[in-house]
Amino acid sequence: MARFILNSNQQPNGDNEVHNATTGCNWMPESQNQINLGEYTSCHGAVAAAKATYSNARTNGCIHCCPACHTT
Repeated sequence: MARFILNSNQQPNGDNEVHNATTGCNWMPESQNQINLGEYTSCHGAVAAAKATYSNARTNGCIHCCPACHTT
């Protein structure tokens, strides 16, 4: 299982990105901008949880650490 976080800051296109905090990547947000989503077997569960919890946000997987969940 991997731990995932949601970036509380929107990207220029309006997305809030989900990142894999277990593997990490060079585009992880600063710790004060990380919302813990918990542990999931894949980014798909983390993105679904983020969309359910933060329904007003446009949620997307990070192209670098969650490429299977990156859609825009």
